[in-house]
Amino acid sequence: MNLIRKQNPFFPSLVDELFNQDRRVRTSSISSTTPAVNIIEQDTQFLIELAAPGNKKEDFEIEIEDGILSISSSSNKEDNTSEKETFTRHEFSYNSFRRSFTIPESVDVSSIEATYNEGVLLIKLLKLEEALPQPKKLIKIS
Repeated sequence: MNLIRKQNPFFPSLVDELFNQDRRVRTSSISSTTPAVNIIEQDTQFLIELAAPGNKKEDFEIEIEDGILSISSSSNKEDNTSEKETFTRHEFSYNSFRRSFTIPESVDVSSIEATYNEGVLLIKLLKLEEALPQPKKLIKIS
């Protein structure tokens, strides 16, 4: 089994995605303006890492409604370039986004925490005590 997917340099990635022969490998269909997300499951919690560099923690809004966790950011940033500046290329832009995730029933909704550090929004979703792995139990035979 090959863990590295070989890219064909002669075709754009969209064509490669449409004609991908390996259906087990799922590629992201999220646009480039939507922040990338990592979801990690550990024994006691789920971690959601959202890459959003250039923001401040005040820029985010995280809400829970009907078992759905939504993360959003509105683009309120203004371009502070003066009339005197001439750009050869100008790519700085800030876009609004919204990402939503279904929260598993095993998550304690009252203990969700979020931090923002070095361009990554980290959300911790602790699991309920009933969902935690149980220690091994020996049963005595009578």
